[in-house]
Amino acid sequence: MSTSLDRQPQPLPPSAETAPRPGPAAAGAVRRPPRRLRDRVAGAGFLAPAVLLVGALLLAPFAATLYRSFFDDRRISGFAGLDNYTLFLTDPVLSRSVQNTLMWVVGTVALPLVLGLGIAVLTDGARWSRTARLFVVLPYAISGSAVAVVWNFILNTEGAANQVLRAFGLGSLAQGWLLEWPGNTLVMIVANTWQSAGVAVILFLVGLQTIPPETVEAASLDGAEGWRKFWYVILPQLRTVSVIVIGTSLVNGLKSFDLIWVLTQGGPGRQSETLAVSMYQETFLALRPGAGAAVAVALTVIVLFASWLYLRRQLTPKGD
Repeated sequence: MSTSLDRQPQPLPPSAETAPRPGPAAAGAVRRPPRRLRDRVAGAGFLAPAVLLVGALLLAPFAATLYRSFFDDRRISGFAGLDNYTLFLTDPVLSRSVQNTLMWVVGTVALPLVLGLGIAVLTDGARWSRTARLFVVLPYAISGSAVAVVWNFILNTEGAANQVLRAFGLGSLAQGWLLEWPGNTLVMIVANTWQSAGVAVILFLVGLQTIPPETVEAASLDGAEGWRKFWYVILPQLRTVSVIVIGTSLVNGLKSFDLIWVLTQGGPGRQSETLAVSMYQETFLALRPGAGAAVAVALTVIVLFASWLYLRRQLTPKGD
């Protein structure tokens, strides 16, 4: 007969011996949220003040302006639908304002880009580059109103431009530069370029200094010189800087106000207005806040759409 002394304890299987036993602390522990979720919550906390500030200072006024643009201009405003927006098709003043705005966009983008790039390339590394940069950048430090006063001295009927033309026997070319459309718009674009080209020069100079010299030396060894080296080697490496210059010039051209207002106040006969000036005229001088709000909304949409379209095209990687 076998007794209880003959029964030996059976060993536990290895998995049972090595399995961790839940302790009281582990059993009562609270499961932590995933790391990715915690990172998102922390990021949202850091962004919340900036989002609230943008919403209070930008989005809320824009929403109020958008709401006001759908009402007429009577003392007791009634819902007007899209009547204020149809003024762009029926009001000749606003139609001319749209034309002038397009002219400003083309002029204030193309001229600073070409002049800024040309001056930066010509003065990069030259002995007299600092002096040249000073004269080019100095107008950018002057306010738009001060620039307008200077150019009013040059462009008025008895101004410096006409005096110089008469002194050289070219009196037949003297004219009222600010009195006829589209000449008044064109000369104001030139005045704006005189001021804004300075920042383009600075940005392009920074871009030129960041170009690796090895690429330029390799192009020279391959036989690329002059225009070919600039077009195929230097200019592609300035793409990012060009995007910044064109983007800032585009926005500044669309919202130009002080220079136009001091020089012509949108005249004569509101012929030289841009949308920014028309917004002020309609809201505060013509006392048509509904129409002024519609102009403001249209200008905002144009700025956002043009900026998005250009940046999307320029910053999209090749082949996407």
